[in-house]
Amino acid sequence: MRAHRGFPNTAALGLTALLLAGCVATPSEALPGSETTETAGGASTSAVATPLPTSSPFPIGPSVSTTALPDDCRAILSGTVVTELEHVPLNAPGMGGGIRPDSSRVCVWGEPGALATRLVTVIGYSPEREALDALFALANDGFTCYEPSGGVRCEKTWTSDTLSIEQGRTLFYRDGVIVDTEFSNLAPVGYTTAIIRSLWPEG
Repeated sequence: MRAHRGFPNTAALGLTALLLAGCVATPSEALPGSETTETAGGASTSAVATPLPTSSPFPIGPSVSTTALPDDCRAILSGTVVTELEHVPLNAPGMGGGIRPDSSRVCVWGEPGALATRLVTVIGYSPEREALDALFALANDGFTCYEPSGGVRCEKTWTSDTLSIEQGRTLFYRDGVIVDTEFSNLAPVGYTTAIIRSLWPEG
């Protein structure tokens, strides 16, 4: 494993704490299914899932992990967050939400075609070395990175140059799984924290 210098403005990463003993989960093994099947939480399978066009996608691939990926975009949120999103469509047609061929889950909250106001979360397996390299690069690009809940969290917000609205990205990596959320004018309080508590209820 390549050694990293510490993240800017954070303590040194406890890299070995991020990996737990478990099986190797590959994208093709994580969740079999057709590209047209819908699940109860609005997470239908989809061959195309387009994130917000603000940054590069996070590396997805085989990972050593004991964490199962979620099947329901609503079930991983707290009641308070669900209430905040009550009138926002989830994985509407044409918005790119669902389950990708690489097994990553994509939850897209927003009106169809309303690119200025939406919330996109990608949850998938990510190999440790590539994931930590990507997080290190984000830290050098102005993201604030720290180590809560047994993982690494990086986040950044900014104002759109063209729309004058708040946009941002929050990422959390733990046990070979990345939770990568980008938002534009839609940021429910406690959204990422609710997902973390759902995926890792043991704390």
